[in-house]
Amino acid sequence: MRRSRLLLAALTVPLVGGIAGFAAPTAAAQPQLSGPATEFTVLAAEGQSVSAAERAVRAAGGTVVRTNKAVGLITATAPEQGFTERMADDPAVFGAAEARPIGQAPKRAGAPAPDEVEKENRRVAPNKAPKGPKPAAEPVGTDPLDEELWGLKSVRSDMARTVQPGDKRVKVGIIDTGVDGSHPDIAPNFNKGISRNFVRDIPADENGTEVDGPCEFRGCIDPVDHDGNGHGTHVAGTIGAAANGFGLSGVAPGVTLANLRAGQDSGYFFLQPSVDAITYAGDAGIDVINMSFYIDPWLYNCAANPADTPEQQQAQRTTVEAVNRALSYAHRKGVTKVVSLGNSHSDLGDPKPDSSSPNFPAGNEHDREIDNSSCLTMPVEGDHTITVAAFGPSQAKADYSNYGTEQISVSAPGGYYRDYIGTDWYRTNENLILSAYPHNIAVAEGTVDENGDITELGTQLGVRKATAEDGRVGYYQWLQGTSMAAPHASGVAALIVSEYGKARWGGFGMRPDAVQRVLEGTAADIACPVPRTVDYLDEGRDESFTATCEGTPAFNGFYGHGAVDAWAAVTNGKRYLRG
Repeated sequence: MRRSRLLLAALTVPLVGGIAGFAAPTAAAQPQLSGPATEFTVLAAEGQSVSAAERAVRAAGGTVVRTNKAVGLITATAPEQGFTERMADDPAVFGAAEARPIGQAPKRAGAPAPDEVEKENRRVAPNKAPKGPKPAAEPVGTDPLDEELWGLKSVRSDMARTVQPGDKRVKVGIIDTGVDGSHPDIAPNFNKGISRNFVRDIPADENGTEVDGPCEFRGCIDPVDHDGNGHGTHVAGTIGAAANGFGLSGVAPGVTLANLRAGQDSGYFFLQPSVDAITYAGDAGIDVINMSFYIDPWLYNCAANPADTPEQQQAQRTTVEAVNRALSYAHRKGVTKVVSLGNSHSDLGDPKPDSSSPNFPAGNEHDREIDNSSCLTMPVEGDHTITVAAFGPSQAKADYSNYGTEQISVSAPGGYYRDYIGTDWYRTNENLILSAYPHNIAVAEGTVDENGDITELGTQLGVRKATAEDGRVGYYQWLQGTSMAAPHASGVAALIVSEYGKARWGGFGMRPDAVQRVLEGTAADIACPVPRTVDYLDEGRDESFTATCEGTPAFNGFYGHGAVDAWAAVTNGKRYLRG
């Protein structure tokens, strides 16, 4: 199902060391260092010690700030000019690149900005509440808002929890923008002690352009139970909001949730924090991680794209190598890795040209033809990942969702605002996914006022409020995206570990390959639509959204092995445990 990486591996070989027969450059021949202090990411060469790479950093005029020894990824500071060229000449180093290039984020032509897809209902006023014979909602779980969670019903979590609601020993890490651990539906399952924040807020770039905005906390590092964006809290709620008679519940309402923050408030994910979060998951005994993002600044990391400079090519090769090392490390440690397939409405086996990269710093994005054999979007095309596409409440492929038989694993409810074209349900909030919403973000976005009341805007966008007898208040918002599909799959994966996991390595868990076999094997088959090509023109999309479904009902490019099914997984998954 996944393409060979032999070509990519061949292209990266020259970075490992010097070329036989040539004398090593002398210190006098090294490029001069100049420019302001800059943060770099340096990856140790395979087979070389991390300490050797650290010595190389210092010899090249840099300062080691921190090191992820699990994969050999070093954060260093050095003058802006000349450092990466010096690193390229050292056999202890795989590659080096600017770690955190900061700039104003341009509009992503190749990859829509998250809000463009996930908050589509913000840009177009929703229709009024649907009229006509909408099916009567049946109680789901024990929480009042569960009847609005069509995704929860689609994956049959309401049935699965009568057999397996989730084991507290099973830990799910949300690698995202943070998790609001104080939310009444998150708090009962949130483990602050194992949560970590791997990012530092970036208020503005060197030109004064806002990135994350003013730091909310002294030191510019948010607490581990804080979300400065809202995306991670929404994901966490879908995975494991508690079934506590309040608000709503998640797919696996009995598991433990941990915040492994790698995303900025602004929604960008850089290499070092992402790698740190993945490897920490392995070290901390996390069972499942959810990754609903791609690593900036490259939508596709190409080994040797002629449109990129040599330094940019090296940066992209370094990203692919570092992320794959981290994914493999976590895999060996027993972590199941679930990744959203992406919102660029692209066949990942036949990628479209990219005009959005690099998205940092501003003004460097340029047009690139994408070679499928040597360009990868990470972590979705990384090693040992379970990738998830999105469908809407009618089970139609969501127009924004990436697809294609080359990368897809399964599909899950992600929301589809334009579903049910020609009916009163078209462009209604209820076509999206409802989940937890941090109070601080609701106030900042103007959907809730300072008194805690839902505003006119919030009412229009369908924001929900729940109040407990003891005064606790929770808010909920509607979003869509493969970012919403992946947590449905992560929740089912957590239920699989809960049902079939065993005591091991001094803890409790299950091998990731076995989890994947059960998840894919018990997914509900969905056949390609007839006709197989869907153009989305009636829904208001242009021809770039047109998609063709290839494959059989058992496996195809729109739905993979099928729609994840929690009930089938916990009652009929045992047969898939042996590979």
